[in-house]
Amino acid sequence: MSEPDLSGPTAGPTVGLIGAGNISHVHAAAWKALGARVLVHSHAGAAEVAEQYGFEAVDSLDEVLAQVEFVDIVTPSATHKELTLAAIKAGRDVICEKPLTLTAADSHELFEAAAAAGVRIYPAHVVRFFPAYSAAYAAVRGGRIGEVAVARFFRQASSPAGAGWYRDVARSGGVIMDLMVHDLDQARWICGEVTSVYAVQSPPTVDGISPVNVAAHVTLTHASGAISHLRATWGATGTQFKSGFSIAGSTGVLEYSSAEDTGYAEELQDGATGGDLLIPASTLGESPYLIQLRELAAALRGGPEPRVTAADGATAVYLAEAARESMATGATIDMTTWKPSPSHHRGQVDPAGVVA
Repeated sequence: MSEPDLSGPTAGPTVGLIGAGNISHVHAAAWKALGARVLVHSHAGAAEVAEQYGFEAVDSLDEVLAQVEFVDIVTPSATHKELTLAAIKAGRDVICEKPLTLTAADSHELFEAAAAAGVRIYPAHVVRFFPAYSAAYAAVRGGRIGEVAVARFFRQASSPAGAGWYRDVARSGGVIMDLMVHDLDQARWICGEVTSVYAVQSPPTVDGISPVNVAAHVTLTHASGAISHLRATWGATGTQFKSGFSIAGSTGVLEYSSAEDTGYAEELQDGATGGDLLIPASTLGESPYLIQLRELAAALRGGPEPRVTAADGATAVYLAEAARESMATGATIDMTTWKPSPSHHRGQVDPAGVVA
């Protein structure tokens, strides 16, 4: 396949936006702000997204892959693996919405394919780019609160599971893989590698179908000795999006809640009503989605390594998979020895984030 024709090293990138659902709009707005040429491909809605943002709708995935520098995959979770493999086969780098895949085995397969093709994959774990979380990471790494002892992370949203594919856990991974995966990544990023995982969910998933309204609680033990408690909730229709953390160290505490008036507000996007929204939007400063895509695009064009890598995305999937295993068995999962069950077509990612 021929290489895309670029107009020069300072020109905006040519990007293939694969998908036209809810999350595609924040990505589209960011690419437009970055001056990218964007080709949109989706089973439905590509023409509408292209018209709204001044992009080009393309019917064929192969045609997109023939023209772009890299792709930005914003489709439902169960499609991430195959679309990423198609991009890798075409020799194109990939930005992929979280979760990178739904199993560690699939993350392993993508790692092997990308390495063989010389292709890079960056997962879009956007919470690393939100100011409060980025500041917490810097504060902990800078020793401002001493040694972390206990951390709490929470995330709630109006449930997307009332319709569509989210209730099918085989397609979404449920509330842990879809929503809590953000805070699993945050807990590991801020508090260090994870040595054990314990999880409960109420109400339970039955016959592979998630409840519409559900809460999951996960406890992580870190190699440092720190303990993290994570809560994720798919609430009733109209539940306001909220997230936050409390990180207690030996000499201080860091706290943040999007529900508090901290000077950093998260408000509903245009057109949303009743609080029924999964994607928060900041009214102060640059959009975290813009910061994220700028950093990832710069890395793909020869810049420094970004703050999130494929190994981070794969390890978040690994931790989510371990949490689901703990829920199913009632056991605490020892991450130093645990291997996902082959019967579930799962592979292995070691606790340091390297696919094995």
